[in-house]
Amino acid sequence: MLDPNFKARVDAIMADAVALGHHLMITETYRSQERQAMLFEQKKTMLKNVGVHHYSLAVDFAKVINGKASWDGDWSFLAPLAKKHKVIWGGDWGNPAKNFSFKDVDHIQMVAVQDQAKLFNGSWYPDANYNPYDHIK
Repeated sequence: MLDPNFKARVDAIMADAVALGHHLMITETYRSQERQAMLFEQKKTMLKNVGVHHYSLAVDFAKVINGKASWDGDWSFLAPLAKKHKVIWGGDWGNPAKNFSFKDVDHIQMVAVQDQAKLFNGSWYPDANYNPYDHIK
């Protein structure tokens, strides 16, 4: 359940990750508010309200290691892949110069943090040419 434009970017990132020796699997795309609340109650997320996942514009990954899903180790390889394919990595939210207190290193999304409010209030949705790095302040 991904926006087709975002899915193409995700597929390219996964292919590039394999070339770097990282086999990724998608663990979550669309997320309902009910699921977000459950994850929040279980302390598996710091966000009470669902964000970009609710719009089919976010993906969470796991690394496939010895045939099993793993979230261990270094995820910084996603930073340059995200930038190359015009998505935001949750490890630096597209702005490595800022020190964000919330990091989501296995997460990518098509929307810059600065554009999320417009997405959430229904006044905007990214088109195929959208580059989130053009919107980072």
